Amino acid sequence: MIRELANPTRFMSLSGTLLPWVGGLAALLVAAGLYMVWFVAPADYQQGETVKIMYLHVPAAWLSLFFYMVMASSALGTLVWRHPLADVSQKAAAPIGAAFTLICLVTGSLWGKPMWGTYWQWDARLTSMLVMLLIYLGILALWRAIEEPNRAARAVSILTLVGAVNVPIVKFSVDWWNTLHQPASVFRIDGPTIHTSMLVPLLIVAVGFTLTGVALHLAGMRTEILRRRVRTLTILEAERLDAQAA
Repeated sequence: MIRELANPTRFMSLSGTLLPWVGGLAALLVAAGLYMVWFVAPADYQQGETVKIMYLHVPAAWLSLFFYMVMASSALGTLVWRHPLADVSQKAAAPIGAAFTLICLVTGSLWGKPMWGTYWQWDARLTSMLVMLLIYLGILALWRAIEEPNRAARAVSILTLVGAVNVPIVKFSVDWWNTLHQPASVFRIDGPTIHTSMLVPLLIVAVGFTLTGVALHLAGMRTEILRRRVRTLTILEAERLDAQAA
């Protein structure tokens, strides 16, 4: 299947069929999840209504790491397997991952003010997530700095793989260092520590956000493929006109 999808025309056909379904399901799940957050999920006994910020913050944090791993996998596809759509996937994933990282940092700051008394602390988790955003922004800048797609893809792939060292730092920072940020409360060996009334809306929102990200990724890949086709046609037309002028 991966080899079949290496053909951009096949990918465009399949993604065009999937995109409306994925987008529609994402919209339904996000709407249902947010309804449960505001009208069903109870307030926390310590945090009060402030806990509702976490229903955006936590999925955004998960997806920040998820899309970076998509980029890292795509970087390997570019450098090792020479998959023709790997760099397209990587380029499309970068702004989505950066957006989720920014949402994570902003919502975390809004939650931190009433809970910690400050919008920001140079905490291990917060600092490593800020570094993640800077890596995303660096990758986006490098894509724009190099015009030729193949050269840009190789350079960005190397930077992406180097930056991947920050992913386990973000994930395990609360375990490796003494931090203000709470440890994992959902994906734990001994099971979630969140009550079901809060866990279910959180997971529904998380799945909805994930499908939203997937839909945006597919749309971004389609846009990039079309952009490259237009670029190729423009170059061929310019060469034809130059040949005629000569």
